[in-house]
Amino acid sequence: MGRFARSAMARASGGSMALARLWPGRADRLIIAPHDLRTADATRAAEVYAGRFVFAGKIVTCHGRSIFDLESPSEDWEVALLGFGWLRHLRAADTAITRANARSLVEDWISNPNRKRAIGRRADVLARRVISFLSQAPLVLGDSDSKFYRRYLRGLAREIRYLRYTMLDIPDGVPRLQVLIALCYASLCLANQARHIKTATRKLSDELQRQILPDGGHISRNPGALIELLIDLLPLRQTFAARNIAPPPALLNAIDRMMPMLRFFRHGDGNFALFNGMSGTPSDLLATLLAYDDTHGMPMVAMPHTGYQRLEAGTTTVIMDSGAPPPPGVSHDAHAGCLSFELSSGLNRIVTNCGMPATGRDTWRVFARSTAAHSTLVCHDVSSCQFVELSAMKRLLQGSLIVSGPSHVESSREAVDNGMVLTASHDGYLAKFGVIHRRVLRMAQDGARLDGEDSLTPAPGGRIRGDSDYVLRFHLHPAVKASRLSDARGVMLVLPNREVWTFEALDDTVELEDSVFLAGNDGPRRTSQIVIRQDSRHVSSLRWSFARSAASASATAARRTASREPELPL
Repeated sequence: MGRFARSAMARASGGSMALARLWPGRADRLIIAPHDLRTADATRAAEVYAGRFVFAGKIVTCHGRSIFDLESPSEDWEVALLGFGWLRHLRAADTAITRANARSLVEDWISNPNRKRAIGRRADVLARRVISFLSQAPLVLGDSDSKFYRRYLRGLAREIRYLRYTMLDIPDGVPRLQVLIALCYASLCLANQARHIKTATRKLSDELQRQILPDGGHISRNPGALIELLIDLLPLRQTFAARNIAPPPALLNAIDRMMPMLRFFRHGDGNFALFNGMSGTPSDLLATLLAYDDTHGMPMVAMPHTGYQRLEAGTTTVIMDSGAPPPPGVSHDAHAGCLSFELSSGLNRIVTNCGMPATGRDTWRVFARSTAAHSTLVCHDVSSCQFVELSAMKRLLQGSLIVSGPSHVESSREAVDNGMVLTASHDGYLAKFGVIHRRVLRMAQDGARLDGEDSLTPAPGGRIRGDSDYVLRFHLHPAVKASRLSDARGVMLVLPNREVWTFEALDDTVELEDSVFLAGNDGPRRTSQIVIRQDSRHVSSLRWSFARSAASASATAARRTASREPELPL
């Protein structure tokens, strides 16, 4: 190993590397490489060496040409390629061949900075590339000579300058935080950056205080944002410590608030509830993050600032969206799913929302964001939120933002005999239809039964306007086998572990229709949904229940004596 390579590896013991000049009149050194918490697969190094680049379900073979000059099969594929996160797979293989291959690919990129790839200059992609170049420096610089070493640092400095310029025009939300995190990494990993450390730390602290809400949720209300951010924030905290610099209090406080929220959104099978842009849960990343959770306690029961509620009894879990839409600037991925909920029993999810696919989102985006894709009530097939629809406006606003939706959402919970009652309401249909949607859930103390009531009522002194038809939907997980009962007022649900649940409507006909589960790890999957149709001018409320098999008999008896059954506590 050459002198420069030995110096590169000396970072683990506090050593540093003499580097090329990054800015006129300044000599900087790369003194530390941050840890990458993302899972690495050494077997994928062979694919890269063979010229096969597999990202986001697409394969491109370069056949001796530069992979960066080939046309990308999808935007998701190009984002993964130009983020260079795949370098970690080559590092996991840790052979002379993979090191040389990594060095060749990185040099191919940095040797031609004028490649016209708009995706490569997108803020979140640029931030990921800077972090990848810093964290994988030991791989790329191992066995290198001084000439490549200088070229690498010049290329890295150029990327960092671009990143600083993107701050002038960067989308709000997670991308903005990712850029600030990358700039913090850059200032900490390069020597003689005291001024940049101070500036980057201050800006990151301000943004964390703005975007991470007091209960630990993200301002976008997307549960997946917690995983995306924590996977970079935790190593950043370690990097501050490795430099003997006190991490900013805002960083420590944000991490402490966010970590418990990982448990809040989890079902029994370890997957996150599907709200506001959440797709399939990256189980490897989540497991890594949970290893850093020192509390190991029970999840919180409510997120009042982010707008979610959780009911848990026995092995049964309900997670409900009880919040208003996020601010327009961070609503690019937000859904019209107010008052929707998900239900799981042990390791099996029963009722879900449709979610968002991990790749090819544009194909499903309009449907996935609609209220009809959520387990809740829909008035006249109109979503409770309205989105920007004009293409010109979408381009100007960098996405389809929410322009209107529920402005007044209330929720409360009350312990009652033999259970817990959760009551919530929203006014998303008030302006157009003159009604308020109210949902009451009551979970039995042993978790064997969930009773619900959905109602549409005019505002005080108001009246129902326009069309009055509505639909109540419960989307089922694909692993659930559903069969409608002979009386057409219920559905038998058989879970993968052969546990049986029964859905019953008190006075209404139940239909079993096709649906789609978009958040599967293997892509969209066909499934079923329970549907009840009614008219609010004739029937303003619907009462229903989910009961585990042991409670099914009593549920049937209760339905037959509906006239004598007391109403749910309101």
